[in-house]
Amino acid sequence: MSAIPLARCQFLIPFADIHDEAGGPTTSLLEKFRLPASLEEKADHFVPLLPMIRFAEVAGRSQGIADLGFQASRRLQFCHLSGGLRTLIGSSPTLFTALQRVCKWASLEDTVLHMWLERDDDHVRLCSKLAGTAGMPHLEHSQWLQNVLPIHIVREFAGPDWVPARMGFEARYTPHRDTLAFWQDTRFLPGQKASWIEVPTSDLSRPNLGHKEPAAASDDEAGPGDGDFVSTLRLMLPSYLGEGTPTVAQVADMVGTSVRSLQRRLSGVGLTFSDMLGAARFDNAARLLRDSDAKIIEVAFSSGYVDPAHFTRAFRRISGVTPRQYREQSRLR
Repeated sequence: MSAIPLARCQFLIPFADIHDEAGGPTTSLLEKFRLPASLEEKADHFVPLLPMIRFAEVAGRSQGIADLGFQASRRLQFCHLSGGLRTLIGSSPTLFTALQRVCKWASLEDTVLHMWLERDDDHVRLCSKLAGTAGMPHLEHSQWLQNVLPIHIVREFAGPDWVPARMGFEARYTPHRDTLAFWQDTRFLPGQKASWIEVPTSDLSRPNLGHKEPAAASDDEAGPGDGDFVSTLRLMLPSYLGEGTPTVAQVADMVGTSVRSLQRRLSGVGLTFSDMLGAARFDNAARLLRDSDAKIIEVAFSSGYVDPAHFTRAFRRISGVTPRQYREQSRLR
């Protein structure tokens, strides 16, 4: 990891666009902080984080733009995450798995971004913190993005209208009245040990709503473009679960590639064959639990498990709840 905090240019674009629309000299201000002017062309390139934050503060103050971090966050959507992270989320069978992967791969967005989950009774907090920025002023600009992008991730599972009941900021920050009006169902807590959004534990087992990220055509090399390859495996694997667990060699043969190539392509999007097999088993089990009255032991056998206790542990590891709890929650929903 680099000693210099870096972030993707994508996250600077909304700040620059708002400043430009307000009539500010955006190009010269970017040059002042030694930031690239051609941001759209370099959206996936990395630039130093601290000049980005200084740019945002000066841009908002000079043009009288209230709560610029909030304004910028309104322009970001799920599609603005890096391709690799979108693929990881898109291949996650439940919100719980997606959040775990986001925590593991947060550095795909900012090199010093650390994310983790904290459980507390009936909810979890998805926390984020930028290493090496403690005590730095005006971090609320960055922390708006740190909180809003996870909200869009949750919405991939809970629907487009989902909002957190509470949102924490590490900065000692007071939201503008327009911000409070927009987030009228959310309570803001400043001065926290990290930035975070609150997610009910009952939402953790929500399945992916099926929003597929378009993937570019790719050859046999690994990379974010292998999202279509991952989708193909997810569609294929459930067909073989009732006949014993398929091995990586068998699956490689089925899709016409070598074991090494298959593993490399999965590794390129942050997955392993075990991840894919576990997701396929979970998808099959979740469907049976939601849509049938099959006994838990029958669901386990149909999903490729010979030991119901192993099935329960594996299911809970992915969804955060037991199979029985999942069935009850899905029927309530």
